[in-house]
Amino acid sequence: MSDTGKFIVVFKEGVTSAQIDKYASELNQAGGDVKDRFDQGAGILNGFSATIPASFLGNLQGDDLVDYIEPDGVVTTQ
Repeated sequence: MSDTGKFIVVFKEGVTSAQIDKYASELNQAGGDVKDRFDQGAGILNGFSATIPASFLGNLQGDDLVDYIEPDGVVTTQ
């Protein structure tokens, strides 16, 4: 089992960029790496993609401000 994984973290509506900054900072301090922020610029999603250590993933999964977490991957169509 891997110690880290790539995920997309989406926060609930109303969560501010400042609050997401805090989560991103905590994630980086825990050994993770935020790759892309989706709440800035065009505001595609209220969240980010990141490499997240397994030890930190549990914290996010149980957080009231997190809407959902999905594995990050490539999607193709035929």
